[in-house]
Amino acid sequence: MNTRRGFLKSGALALFAAGVGGVPTFIARAANSDKLISPYKKNKKLVCIFQRGAMDGLMAVTPFTDDNLKIARPTLFMSAAKGSSANPLIDLDGRFGLHPSMKAFEPLFREKRLGIVHAVGSPNNTRSHFDAQDYMEAGTPFTKSGNSGWLNRAIGLLGHEGATPFQAVSLTSSLPRSFYGDNATLAISNLQDFAIQMRGNPMSANMASKSFEDLYDQTSSSLLSKTGKESFDAVKMLQKTDTKNYKPANNAVYPESQLGNSLKQIAQLIKMDVGLEVAFTECGGWDTHYNQGVETGVFARNVDDLSKAIAAFWADISAYQDDVTLMTMTEFGRTVKQNGTAGTDHGRGSCLFILGNDVNGGIVHGNMPILTKENLEDGRDVPVTTDFRSVFSEVADRHLNINNDKVLFPEWDGKKIGVMKA
Repeated sequence: MNTRRGFLKSGALALFAAGVGGVPTFIARAANSDKLISPYKKNKKLVCIFQRGAMDGLMAVTPFTDDNLKIARPTLFMSAAKGSSANPLIDLDGRFGLHPSMKAFEPLFREKRLGIVHAVGSPNNTRSHFDAQDYMEAGTPFTKSGNSGWLNRAIGLLGHEGATPFQAVSLTSSLPRSFYGDNATLAISNLQDFAIQMRGNPMSANMASKSFEDLYDQTSSSLLSKTGKESFDAVKMLQKTDTKNYKPANNAVYPESQLGNSLKQIAQLIKMDVGLEVAFTECGGWDTHYNQGVETGVFARNVDDLSKAIAAFWADISAYQDDVTLMTMTEFGRTVKQNGTAGTDHGRGSCLFILGNDVNGGIVHGNMPILTKENLEDGRDVPVTTDFRSVFSEVADRHLNINNDKVLFPEWDGKKIGVMKA
């Protein structure tokens, strides 16, 4: 009984399938219909995207009036001046310019739904990808000993116990660090072809080969009264059939990429009203040490994919936009000065994007100093003037109505920066 309880309540269930592609008929049919009557209370939803590899915030959102950046990046600097190139930066406010490959973000910024935070990052100055990602996902930049992630703690602070296995879903092949902890979470790489495997729960290793229905049959009625038979029914319905007939709303077109497919599936879960409250996914390729490119190249392709995938997701969930906030994150930024191989190396501050109807959008938030050498961290990097926890806690507080920063970020007692509407 304790093992089954651990599986259903505190264990991390990873439902995964190789590849990307179609979705179950049940999801397609439900998502293409009008809003469904749901057994679950309508709740706010937070979607997080981790950009793994450390995005160059200075190229994504460039302080183009700063001549110091132009000198530091002789072949990587971009201008917002018309005629400066075939595709100049998109001038946001007279100081910052959006990379031209992110033009899908421009209308969202102009509509004041999209906010940007610059010079944001971790107070820990590590330049190790793995350490920085772990610290950010744990929400404890100076402690490795913790066994929970900040999103898992957020789930526990929502003020209710999820009556659905889809309360917290990561569209990844394994459970992300931010989902580790005592509250039940799912990792699903694809909704089309379910397989079941436990992650992070040694007690359940002997159950890895069992089907969800087998576990359901073995579970006591008292536990069912808490978890809800609807949970099992939902999983079984998702497993029955698969199809590629899902058509996003408003003619939204997702990129044919891992991120595009993940956000499409998150949109479907949202539109099914299966009780989703926290969703997570990720994209890689941001470690641009060489041949970073300017108007074209690896960076341009990555930000094109990111912005188009998010814009498609936002259009697809049009009927649910009041309930959803989406936020990006990356472990750190890149050096101000370009290196000898037309790239940038591991740095400190970067930028992140927040999208939602309750976001204080149309603003580049944060404190980006003039990029003179004396203003740079270690004489080379954008300083972290906004702790990532200032942003994460404000989003959790204002959107999810969580007001317990001592639990959510136990090492932090800082201030919010006004990225969310009061």
